[in-house]
Parts: sequence; C-alpha cells; structure tokens
Amino acid sequence: MSQKILFDHISLQITLQRLCHQLIEVHHQFENTVIIGLQPRGVLVASRIHQMLQTITGNSSIQYGELDITFYRDDFRQKGLIPAPSNIQFTIEHKNVVLIDDVLFTGRTIRAGLDALTDYGRARDIELLVLVDRRLSRHVPIQAKYAGRTVDTINSEKIIVELDRSGQTQNDKVILVTKDNTEN
Repeated sequence: MSQKILFDHISLQITLQRLCHQLIEVHHQFENTVIIGLQPRGVLVASRIHQMLQTITGNSSIQYGELDITFYRDDFRQKGLIPAPSNIQFTIEHKNVVLIDDVLFTGRTIRAGLDALTDYGRARDIELLVLVDRRLSRHVPIQAKYAGRTVDTINSEKIIVELDRSGQTQNDKVILVTKDNTEN
C-alpha cells in the first residue's frame, strides 16, 4: 500500500484559510448565511471553517449546525450505520446554506444531505464546500462550489482525512492511499 500526502498540517491550514476567504467574498458578514457540517466527518471540517470565519470576520454570531443524514442514505441498511445526532437550532428558511463535507466522491452523501436539509426549511440557496473533490467518480450530478483540492482518483484509491478533534492542528493531514497491485 502506498500513500501520498495531499495536505500536511501547514498546507491544510492555508487551504482552510483560503476557503474561508472565498466564503467571505460571497457572504460578507454571514447575516443571512448558515454553516452546516455533515455528520460524521464533515463536521470536523465545518467546525474548523466556522471557527476561522468567526476569527477573520470578527462575527461571533455566524450560525452553525451539524446534520445527520443516516436515514436519508440509500445504503444505510447495508452498512449498519449508527446515527449521530443532528444539531441545528435554527431554521434554514430563506437562508443561504453552506453545506460542508470532507470528501466529495460519488455525490450520494451530498444528495442525502440535501434531502435531510428539507426538514429544516426551504433554503434560498445551498452551496457545497469540500476539502477534497474526487471529481471522476460521480454517481449523481453534484458539484462543489468551493473545494480545497481536486484530485483524479480511481475507485480503489481512498482519501483519509485526519483532523485532530482536540484542535492540535500539527497532527492534521490528508492522505491518498493506493492499494498496490500485488495486494489482494
């Protein structure tokens, strides 16, 4: 098995800052925009983005939520997934929603997220932000408006996003793992 580092902790911080500045260019002070992370892995990226946005803009009232999509997935019975609680304490009615996940692969997780969002109201607009866009493997027509990095991968490759939950950013990294041809 071979590994390639897509982001070390320094390049990851730079990329997250760039994504924040792109969001600020569009949403300014986030008066009518909410940030929502997809459970389980998207919330780590969303939480970092949310904290950085608050610091950069000086706006501590940017609304943030976490969305569980387990029962909206088309494969939840097959995978034996355990739901994580959603935590959205606001309506998204007539709001701009920035939906955040770690990796965009087939698009099926995002499709489930769009379905789940309707339980919280009718958004004015929904944008997708992902850390890594695996652009060649879509099953549904989903595209990220904001992407940290776009990579061309094959189905046997895997992207592993390691974000330290305690906030120790020096432990963060994103790795592309390729299974060697000699492995079974």
